[in-house]
Formats: sequence, C-alpha cells, structure tokens
Amino acid sequence: MELIGEYDEIEIPPVKPYVIRHRRFACRCAHCGSRAKAPAPAIATTTPFGLRIHALAVYFKGFQALSYERLSGLFRDAFGLVVSEGALMNMFIRSHIRFKVEAEKAKVVLRAAQIVASDETGVRIEGTNSYHWVFHCKDAVVHQPDYSRAARVADEMMGGHKPAVWISDRYSAQQKHGERHQTCLAHLARDTAFAFEHGSDDLPFRFRVWLGRAFDLAKEVATFTASTLARKKRELEGQLTVLLTVTTQCDLARQLQAKIGRARSQLLTFCDYPGRVEATNNTSERKLRPCVIQRKVTNGYRAMWAAEAEADVRTTVDTARLSGANPFAVIVNALT
Repeated sequence: MELIGEYDEIEIPPVKPYVIRHRRFACRCAHCGSRAKAPAPAIATTTPFGLRIHALAVYFKGFQALSYERLSGLFRDAFGLVVSEGALMNMFIRSHIRFKVEAEKAKVVLRAAQIVASDETGVRIEGTNSYHWVFHCKDAVVHQPDYSRAARVADEMMGGHKPAVWISDRYSAQQKHGERHQTCLAHLARDTAFAFEHGSDDLPFRFRVWLGRAFDLAKEVATFTASTLARKKRELEGQLTVLLTVTTQCDLARQLQAKIGRARSQLLTFCDYPGRVEATNNTSERKLRPCVIQRKVTNGYRAMWAAEAEADVRTTVDTARLSGANPFAVIVNALT
C-alpha cells in the first residue's frame, strides 16, 4: 500500500461560553434559630467575564476596528454570549493597567534608542480634532494620543533623550529632536511629482531623477564599501548643488527648489548609517495605517482614556510584533 494523496477538511466547531455557576446557601440552626451564610466566592466581587473574553474584546476593538455596538453583536451572534456595551467598556477599563505597564517598558527602550522615527495623524477625541502620534526604533513602538500636534508631544515622549538620528517628514514639530535628521525622501518625491505635473519648467523632472538615484542608493546602501558609499554620496551632493542653483521662472519649481534647499543637510543622512537609517518615513506611516482605518470606521473616541487605553494596547502589540509575536497571543499574555 502506498500513500498517493492527502486531503484536509477543515471546520471550526460551534463556540459556546463555558459557564461555571457558583451557588451560595444559607441555613438556620434548629436549636438557636440563628442564620448562617456561606462565604461569598471571589467571583462575586469581580467581573463574571473571563480572561479570554477580555482578550477577544480588546483584539476585536483595537485590531479589527469594531465599534461597541458591532462588538456586542459579534459576541451575541457568533458566541451566544450577551455582553452589553457598558460591560465592554468596563472590560477595557479593567484591562488598561496591564497594557500600560507594557507600554511604559516600551517607552524606556525608546528613550535609549539611537535612531528614532516618528509621524502623526489626525483623530477625533472627545469631539475635538486631536492627533495620534507614533514613535519607534528597532526594538520598540510607542503610540501616543494627544490633543496637540506641537513639538511638546515629542519632547515629553523622549524625556530629555536626544537620539543620534531622527527620521520624519518636514513638519516643523518633528524637527530638532535628534542630533541629526533624515527627512523622508518619499514626501519630497510626492511634492516633486506635483510640481512636475503642474509646472512649466523641467527642473522638477531633474529633481525627480536625482531622487530616483537617491532611492537606488538607499536600496543598496548596506552592500557598498565605505569608500564607494562616500564617493556616491559626494556625487549626489554635487548634482544637488547644481540643481539648487538653477534659475527658474516657474513658481512651483522655485518653491520645490526652496523646500529641498532647506532640507539639504537632512537628505542623505542615511548614507552615514548604512542599513540602520531609512531614506523614507514609510515605516511610521504603515504603523499609523490601522489607526487611520479605526478613525474612519468609528469616527474616533468619546473619551481620552479610551484613546490612551487603545494606544497602550497598540504599543504592547506592535512592540512584540517586532520579534514576530502573534497579536492575539500578546494580548492574552499581557492580561494573564
């Protein structure tokens, strides 16, 4: 007999709540008539919902962008478990302290990092226009909601620490937080594409070619010897000098030239940290994308504590993801 094939049939069995009911009795003494009550079980003073129910609620709310109403419906329809919106809110409040502890650990790591990247996006909190910030290094990711988009948020997050390199876009509040800065070349490429499409001069096209060469160098930067990398950097700097001195009558081209000129010292920092500093801030944008989806689906947060709680969950999970951890397993572990 020989095996000629294997075929899997996969199914998920019905998921039902597992309930342990504690009964408490009282009895009356037949001689003296006094009434004796059994002690109340520990469950009588806390929530009836177990750890994995808490974990599922946190996971679906934070990583599948379910609102309170939809999450309550999911528990009812898929698991046969009635959980009110108020009960869900209480689950998040109870769980927050566990994730806050993990988030503080991530902040400690971030405040010792030599290379830090950051970005921010808008979010509604308590009916006002607020911001969701992200800061990350190779060993930690920290999410932080705030009513402000000012540099104060980054200053408070770093706690006085100044990394060797700060990676961000050209937004003013993201400047001067590191000893050196790497400006996101992808942002400048978008500005260049706009000037090229709507302008009347070939200067944006020449900047586009220069940025293409910079991107090509960034892709292979870790493969070059130090001398070859230094030579290629000098060549790009020389070409940039020429482009910044070109005279143009196109307003868009002139504005682009001025913008790139102001960022000149921040364009090729990645060459001095091969393989450690990225030429773009796309990683920060990817880490913010789930937050943007959450904002569009739920329209933000009713209270700051909810935004902070979810940010701490994201901090815990995204930091663990850097080492390949499973998000739901991380949530369960944090609550255990």
